[in-house]
Amino acid sequence: MKVELRLLTVGDADVIQSAFEEQGWNKPAELYMRYADEQQRGTRVTLIAEADGKFAGYGSIVWASDYAAFREAGVPEIKDLNVLVKYRRQGIASRLMDEAEIIIAERSIVAGIGVGLFSDYGNAQILYVKRGYVPDGRGIYVEPGHVKYGDTVTMDDDLVLYLTKRLNG
Repeated sequence: MKVELRLLTVGDADVIQSAFEEQGWNKPAELYMRYADEQQRGTRVTLIAEADGKFAGYGSIVWASDYAAFREAGVPEIKDLNVLVKYRRQGIASRLMDEAEIIIAERSIVAGIGVGLFSDYGNAQILYVKRGYVPDGRGIYVEPGHVKYGDTVTMDDDLVLYLTKRLNG
């Protein structure tokens, strides 16, 4: 399988939506139109992975994270890394992360990433640890802040542990 990476274009939005729809995920084309606009404005970089010429996944870099601790420290965040189920465990996420880290290293010595805490994120958790990402030490986060002892939270996609990695820029 030949994997190529490139930057997102506006024309990718419908292709990405359809690919995720086929596996039962709702990822509207408008999301990728917004990503393309943010990329044009220089606030985001979105990388597309194609396997043998077909869309396989994507990942973004946001230069100013929504996560306050990253934003305040100037840590760029790898965000919304997604590989279609049929292309998982073939090195595509690693390739996307390799390229994202190269891009980030041009501006920062640290990269950040958030990961969900339930089993759907198990592969991502393992991947990030193997790549040298470590928790930022602030604990579990869910809007509007970090979870404190005794808090009751809902286990969903919004419950996140943020990790960082020092890059060899």
